[in-house]
Amino acid sequence: MVKLLASYNEEVKAVVLGNAPQNAKYTSPTIQKEILDLLACNVQRAIRNEIGNAKFCIIVDESRDESRKEQMALVVRFVDKDGFVRKRFFYLIHVHDTCSATLKEKLSIILAHHKLDIQSIRGQGYDGASNMRGEWNGLQAKFNQECPYAYYVHCFTHQLQ
Repeated sequence: MVKLLASYNEEVKAVVLGNAPQNAKYTSPTIQKEILDLLACNVQRAIRNEIGNAKFCIIVDESRDESRKEQMALVVRFVDKDGFVRKRFFYLIHVHDTCSATLKEKLSIILAHHKLDIQSIRGQGYDGASNMRGEWNGLQAKFNQECPYAYYVHCFTHQLQ
């Protein structure tokens, strides 16, 4: 990551890696993670600003990563101020299980943190798993209780797989 930044910026190149003091190479896993977190926050802030006050849709999928931890990905879809439909990968978070209550709680926290009102959701796209599409206890039903305009549509991307 530091090498990539240095290749684009001469000022950064002058003070990193081989040119850096021994105590400030910024190559430890902890520092690299912190740099990635800062970049992710900047990207999320830019996407949030792009959404503005527009209504939006959420597309959510959950799966296990290589370490067998459950993770959930969130994509937002909205119409920008110029009238173009935009779809942006917004968040990836580890969850301890994939029951609908856990996913709803985590999504609500993410949306609230970025000041995206649940009442502004106008669509939900999930796979066909019962924890997602369930009419009574699925994730779509839980969001419909709070926002009746958040219509559920089966995510057609899963059919392409």
